[in-house]
Amino acid sequence: MESWLKDLLTQIDEATAKLIASADGLTDKQVSEPSLLSGWSRGHVLTHIARAAEAHRNLLEAVGTGTDIPAYASQEARDTSIENGASRPLAEQVADIERTAAAFRAAAVTTPDDAWTTSVTILHLEPFPASQVVLRKLVELELHHVDLNAGYRPADWPVTFKPLELPEPMRSQATDRMSWFATK
Repeated sequence: MESWLKDLLTQIDEATAKLIASADGLTDKQVSEPSLLSGWSRGHVLTHIARAAEAHRNLLEAVGTGTDIPAYASQEARDTSIENGASRPLAEQVADIERTAAAFRAAAVTTPDDAWTTSVTILHLEPFPASQVVLRKLVELELHHVDLNAGYRPADWPVTFKPLELPEPMRSQATDRMSWFATK
């Protein structure tokens, strides 16, 4: 396994463990309370993390097998899935994140070396190399952990995450989260 992939997967494993620890500190009632994302509960954020892991896995399976597997069937299907999953009990939310994280990791470690330069896309985004899928998974975890509104803040991001050169729109999204907690 290439060192860049091993490093990112280690960071993803650590970010997943921290997210699950934060989620485990919530109650079923708290899962229905607001996140930091307008119109989304904590359950929406948790469900989105799991569905995004599936989308990222789909992209890696597509480049690994040479088949056309979209990240999401459609924007509507993505949104409906998140909405339908948001009200699930905490235990189901956490189990979903654990399951989809493991499936993503399995896809990442079996992606052939020559597939990482293949272009992929998610819904309306511009195409990007498959190697960015792993980075996007890490960014999803770190940013949405903040969005969960469970005490995790940009100041808690690991020192390995802060200096990453993030392409757009991830760079702007990270900057947004930092601005939410900037002291004046």
